[in-house]
Parts: sequence; C-alpha cells; structure tokens
Amino acid sequence: MDSLLQYLRELNLCSMCLRIVLAMLLGGLLGFDREVQHRPAGFRTYMLVSMAAACTAILSQYLDLMLNTFWKDAFDIVGKRTDLVRLGAQLVSGIGFLGTGTIMITERKEVTGLTTACCLWAAACMGLATGAGFYEGVLVGFLIVAFVMRVLPPLERMMLSSSTHMNFFVELDSLKDLHTVSEIIKASGIHLYDVEMGKRETGGVSHVTGMFSVRLPRREKHTKILADLAVLPGVVAIEEV
Repeated sequence: MDSLLQYLRELNLCSMCLRIVLAMLLGGLLGFDREVQHRPAGFRTYMLVSMAAACTAILSQYLDLMLNTFWKDAFDIVGKRTDLVRLGAQLVSGIGFLGTGTIMITERKEVTGLTTACCLWAAACMGLATGAGFYEGVLVGFLIVAFVMRVLPPLERMMLSSSTHMNFFVELDSLKDLHTVSEIIKASGIHLYDVEMGKRETGGVSHVTGMFSVRLPRREKHTKILADLAVLPGVVAIEEV
C-alpha cells in the first residue's frame, strides 16, 4: 500500500491522470449538491474549478522538476530563482472573485450564496491538494465538506425552527396594515426590536414590505407564528428569512 501511494505521488503519466480525474469527480460530487438546490454554481462549475486547481498544482511540481533537472544549467547561468508555490496561492485568491459572483442580496435583505462560494473555494483547495498528490488530506477534506453540506442543514433548520430569535419578511396592502401587525406582535408578548420598511410592486400594484426581527418569550414553533400572522387582514405574503 505504501509503495503504491509512493508511486502515485511521483510525477508520472499515471499519477497525473489519476489526480486530474479524481479532482474532477470529487469537485463534481460537491457541485451536484449545489445543482440540485438550483444554486448559481453547480455540477460543471465545481468540476472545472477542481480540475483546473489540480492542473495548477501539477504544473507547480512539473516546473520544479524541470528547474532542477533539464533547465537547471540555464537557470544557474541566468541566476534566477522563483517560488513555484505562488501559482497555487494566486489560484486560491482568484477563486475569491469567482465566489463573489455567487453571493447576492435579495430584496428581502437576505444574503444568499455564501455556502456556495465557500464550497467553491473548498473545491479549489481540494483540487490543489489532489494535484499535489496529498490523497489522504483530500479524502478527509471531502468527507468534512460533504458532511457540512448534507448532514448539518437539517440539524440547523431544526435548531432555528425553535429558536427564540426570529426574522421574517411580510408583504402588506398598506402602511396601516404594517402598524396593525406590529401592534399584534407586541400584544402577543413578543419583543419587536427591529423593523425595516420598504415598497414592492407586483403586477403594477404597490405593496408595503417589512423585515421584522423579534425575540420570542419562550421557545415556540416559528411555523405557528407565521400561520397566525398570515391570516391577518392586509397580509399578502409572509416568509421566515
């Protein structure tokens, strides 16, 4: 087993092909989850990013090999030295710009795409590790990222659904309805500590919007609170954010 890993860590045709294909597969698996959830960066994007990162790491190893063998005499004469690790560092920085394109702020003041951007950055780092032949680290990293993306969201939703803090977006017919909702919330013993007002046009009809931040007096299902508010007169739409 050790001899096989040692062989695959060498810079040869077999190990290079394995690293590139492995990076594409692992990146694609992470991207598939984002694709199913209709995120901006999906299956193909993750595959390409991870594969390109692996190629960058392989290129760094290739250049280091060439500078110490075939090109050594020429570089000794010129007297130039270079840090080949910078290739990977620049790639990680560049992925930041790509990840920024997946982050959006909705009209409800909700930030979306952060998880996709982080996973995209993680896929690039995994690709670099795969290209460098760090197979053990890649396996551990992939399992951790997969655990965070698939196992933790249901647990997070379960915890947030019974949290004493709650944010919800509501769309109303008029400003008077917004005041009515605020008064009913206060009368229910719920502490209202922030409200952001706005306007929204739907089909040529102007509606008042509000982003409410509240603290509940006790742990209670958020769905019940939303259901109680949804039946109030003037409430067009309501959703937790």
